[in-house]
Amino acid sequence: MPNSVSDIEATTAEDDWRTQAIPDLSRLRAELDRIDNTIHKLLIERSGVVEQVARSGKPAAFRPGREADIVRRLVAQHSGNLSPRTLFRMWRELLAGTTGMQTKVTVAVCEGGTASVLTPLAREHFGTATAMRVHTSPAQALNDVSSDLATVAVLPLPTDADHTRDDWWATLGNRTPRLFVIARLPFWAEGASGAQALVVAATAPDASAADRSFLVVELDNDVSRDRLSQILTGAGLSLGRILLRRDAGTARALVEVAGFLTDDDPRLVALGKTVRRPAVLGSYAEPIQGETP
Repeated sequence: MPNSVSDIEATTAEDDWRTQAIPDLSRLRAELDRIDNTIHKLLIERSGVVEQVARSGKPAAFRPGREADIVRRLVAQHSGNLSPRTLFRMWRELLAGTTGMQTKVTVAVCEGGTASVLTPLAREHFGTATAMRVHTSPAQALNDVSSDLATVAVLPLPTDADHTRDDWWATLGNRTPRLFVIARLPFWAEGASGAQALVVAATAPDASAADRSFLVVELDNDVSRDRLSQILTGAGLSLGRILLRRDAGTARALVEVAGFLTDDDPRLVALGKTVRRPAVLGSYAEPIQGETP
């Protein structure tokens, strides 16, 4: 027991500290309930605005560029111990849900191998409740979009290792109605599987704050990759990857360039006669480089 007034004061101070250190769980839970109710009310309010947007007569529900800018802004201003990736997943599900309020969404996925790697990417981006149609070839997925059986197609990112029969990009611009690349998956860094995909739709992409585009060109078979790069950069294009396919007498290249490229870009006219029939396949918002899951 305390033997003096100072001992009593010390004991009281220690008891007060312990009382302050132990959270009042009932009060904290009530505060969480209040915050949850506020969030829910704001979500209802946001849904009401989305309904007004749907009634405005805008041509397409998908705005991948705007969605990218929304997520970038929220991640950039985020703070605290909640994982930014958790925030990203919450907003992706919300954006998918509100898009579904405006139009029926079906996603055609091309799973070329035995493992299902692109379907999880599609579900994370377009929502867990979104209808999926899984195919084994890019042509089948693209046909779904062309015939209105699907809203978008999720296709493997083209690589040098692909067989020429899988070069879906080579004929994309010849389809009727015209199809466009509008997004790249995953939008958050590179997933654990390492899978990469492009999203194709019958609606043109919209620009975001940071984009990359795809351009397809034809050229003579004897034109080297270096020569092609010189011509493209000479026209003012900032290059990324170049995928070159050679055939009897001609060659075709898929070129990734910086920025949001459109059909009327004056740099395409400046390419000259060596590079023929330039066609813009579409654009995508540059993914966020963050923590991997």
